[in-house]
Amino acid sequence: MTDLIPLTGEPLVLDLVNTRTADGDLLTAPADLGRWLTLEAERFPEAAELAGADLGTDDVAAVREVRAHAANAVEAARHAEVPSAADLDALTRAQRAAPAVLELAWDGAAVTATRRRAGPPGRRLAAWLAEAAAEFLADPAVSRVRRCAADDCVLLFLPAHPRRRWCSPTRCGNRVRVARHYRRHRA
Repeated sequence: MTDLIPLTGEPLVLDLVNTRTADGDLLTAPADLGRWLTLEAERFPEAAELAGADLGTDDVAAVREVRAHAANAVEAARHAEVPSAADLDALTRAQRAAPAVLELAWDGAAVTATRRRAGPPGRRLAAWLAEAAAEFLADPAVSRVRRCAADDCVLLFLPAHPRRRWCSPTRCGNRVRVARHYRRHRA
């Protein structure tokens, strides 16, 4: 992973897609994936557990495959185009590779239900991320996804405010404003 800190806080699938930046891929090795999962630990149930798992290159490849198909599908959907059947099928296959069940337990006062997936860590992780992609693609909000307006940025975001133009006001927004100020006040 480069020194660049991944953009987080967007819907989980956008956080995943945003690990592929203009500067390169932030998920190239198992350690990179573990660090990203640590950043996302509060976002989905098994992230913390999987971040500590013995992740391998196959696990990184599975996540990167989900990311590629999710990125293609989101790009099509945000432009009101039909995502390719191959991308949708790949996301469905990733979910089927590690089926989820609601595990029931008694906590002393009530029955609790916890969603669990079976299988090796990479398949479970790919399934969680593919499920997040599927839920987002089915959400009408996907049509509001925007690409950052900074010339050298490829990150996506879901604006909470209609005038939002940058992936992050402190990242790209500040760079664009400083450059604009410099151009105006240059001798």
